[in-house]
Amino acid sequence: MTRPMQPRRARVPLKPRSQRGIALIEVLVAIVLLGVGLLGAIGLQGKSYSALADTGMRAEATIAADKLIGVMTTDQANLAAYALAPGGPVSTTLLPWYNETLARIPTAVITVTSTPASTTVAGRVTVTIAWTRKTATAGTAAVTNMHTVTSYIAPAT
Repeated sequence: MTRPMQPRRARVPLKPRSQRGIALIEVLVAIVLLGVGLLGAIGLQGKSYSALADTGMRAEATIAADKLIGVMTTDQANLAAYALAPGGPVSTTLLPWYNETLARIPTAVITVTSTPASTTVAGRVTVTIAWTRKTATAGTAAVTNMHTVTSYIAPAT
């Protein structure tokens, strides 16, 4: 026995009135998601700028230290004139380099130590440049970065 076929019911379209406001809710959700994404991107931009500034200062410190070590290598007879304690007096021999370094790294605290070479042992020069990060804001402690370069200078022949 087969059942008689029943006619298909026609779909009743939803009334436009019951759909009211759905598009507005979708737009609001999209705006909130976009806002959260933009805030995150702005936060990352700030952190990347801070990292870039720190990297630039580290590069300046490296270049300054290498420049001083190059000068000291050619003036081994006067290595003691290049010594500098933190906050100590700057010798006239070191003053031009010191002023140039402070112009590039304004908050720099510089230390230079040297051990002259002997006939059997190479001389040793250590240049330490410390600086305060630019990213310190009100209410937060300032962070100090430090870069140290040590070089061994062979005795002049």
